[in-house]
Amino acid sequence: MPVISMFYGIIVSLYFFDNKEHKMPHIHARYQDEEAVLGIPDGVVLAGKLNAQKLKLVQAWIEIHKDELMADWQLAVSGQEVFKIEPLK
Repeated sequence: MPVISMFYGIIVSLYFFDNKEHKMPHIHARYQDEEAVLGIPDGVVLAGKLNAQKLKLVQAWIEIHKDELMADWQLAVSGQEVFKIEPLK
């Protein structure tokens, strides 16, 4: 489970070969004891939950980096190494 970015206490990950359950490009965002799965490129919550304020930050980050996220997604589902993505500042 490669971590691709961290900002404001949020850890964003992509799992290798993770295209079976949700059937669409997505990321996993964790903050403290909460975790949500968010779709790329729209930021819709597919599973789990995240603090409303932190969710908005992750959704804004997805909007800014959707092209990079899609490129990383393609690498991850084929089992290749993914690249880090700049955090939200």
